[in-house]
Amino acid sequence: MPTISVFDIFKIGVGPSSSHTVGPMKSARAFTVQLAESGAAVDKIQVTLHGSLAYTGKGHGTDSAIILGLMGCEPETLDPDAVDDMLRAVHSSGRLNVSGVGDISFSAATDLVFDYAEELPRHTNGMRFIASNSDGQHVLSEDYYSLGGGFVARGDEPESASQSGEPPYPFTSGAELLAMADQDSLTIAELVELNERQWRSKDEIRLRLMNIWSAMQACVERGLRTEGVLPGQMAVTRRAAKLHRKMLDREEPTVLDAMDWVNVYAIAVNEENAAGGRVVTSPTNGAAGIIPAVLHYYSRFVRKADDEGIMRFLLVAGAIGTLYKINASISGAEMGCQGEVGVACSMAAAGLVAAKNGTNSQIENAAEIGMEHNLGLTCDPVGGLVQIPCIERNAMGAVKAINAARLAMHGDGSHKVTLDQVISTMRQTGLDMSTRYKETSEGGLAVNVPEC
Repeated sequence: MPTISVFDIFKIGVGPSSSHTVGPMKSARAFTVQLAESGAAVDKIQVTLHGSLAYTGKGHGTDSAIILGLMGCEPETLDPDAVDDMLRAVHSSGRLNVSGVGDISFSAATDLVFDYAEELPRHTNGMRFIASNSDGQHVLSEDYYSLGGGFVARGDEPESASQSGEPPYPFTSGAELLAMADQDSLTIAELVELNERQWRSKDEIRLRLMNIWSAMQACVERGLRTEGVLPGQMAVTRRAAKLHRKMLDREEPTVLDAMDWVNVYAIAVNEENAAGGRVVTSPTNGAAGIIPAVLHYYSRFVRKADDEGIMRFLLVAGAIGTLYKINASISGAEMGCQGEVGVACSMAAAGLVAAKNGTNSQIENAAEIGMEHNLGLTCDPVGGLVQIPCIERNAMGAVKAINAARLAMHGDGSHKVTLDQVISTMRQTGLDMSTRYKETSEGGLAVNVPEC
């Protein structure tokens, strides 16, 4: 397992899905790099999508992501406002300018294949890229896998490490994390920051964390002011802007104002994600609204909230996310929505306790509570779109995270079920779950709710 940084868990990218949009785009881009390095003459590229990518790829924009990746686009720098024009040009011309290779003929109808029958061996989110020359001979064939949260791997190779060097406090379990922090009298946030300083300076860590927070704020602001209808056959109307106006027009505050604001923040982010806007993968796009909503709750409703609290939140939430990544999965196609909304809820609960200067034991307790009550949560997107029930599910996950944090801080950190036990349980539950409930749109709400 490669060393994972907080900045691997939090990545700025585009919607609507980290596993079905961001991962495929990165994979296609990586394939073009291989092609360019090979120096082979290329006349045709065919991409076959397997497993969950085949079943829900069109609703998640996988086909568009593949095209953009082949053109050299990367999620971190892609301008969402330019996407429609770029894709329109490819479809109308039947030509694709492949990064580092050149201009080739390309038809999405024949060169992008959705294979519902075969699942590639490593992961349900599998892609096969085949490049051929003018004689029809294969010059390069490669399988890529989108492992959730924007993480990708090639063939049977291990995930590539984005960091070099061993951090001073390597941990693979909640128990190890607590023990090392206790041994050296560190808070979890302090321990995680020391690990990050293996790879970057203290000033850079702070700058990058605050950039993540700024990107989250910008996403919320866009969601609060943007109206209209979301893409897709369901024509779902955006609600965040209208809800925001209602909140602003209230003459008298109510005891549940904070919860209402959290709902608005989460919905704003996930409407932006559904529209293909810029979001922070945290730890996935389908669950991208939970941590920003809880951070906004902290900054607005918690007395003495400050930037130091924001940093503690993100450092600790990132650490909790790595535990799920290492010991289970953050892929909805593997774990169901417990691996996305459940993990984000657990991360946000732990982060909020850290921001409020809770103890290490309270942090671990909050993370455990956040997941324990999301166990078994299915991923059943209606129409294969990251809209119903995904948008509201983020609002529910954010409120649940705040409650988990409050419950943990009312106690002294002692509890019967550990975070490691609940992570193990989540993994086993995901393995036992029918594939119909894991991002295939073959079960649950996806088959019981009309798409239009």
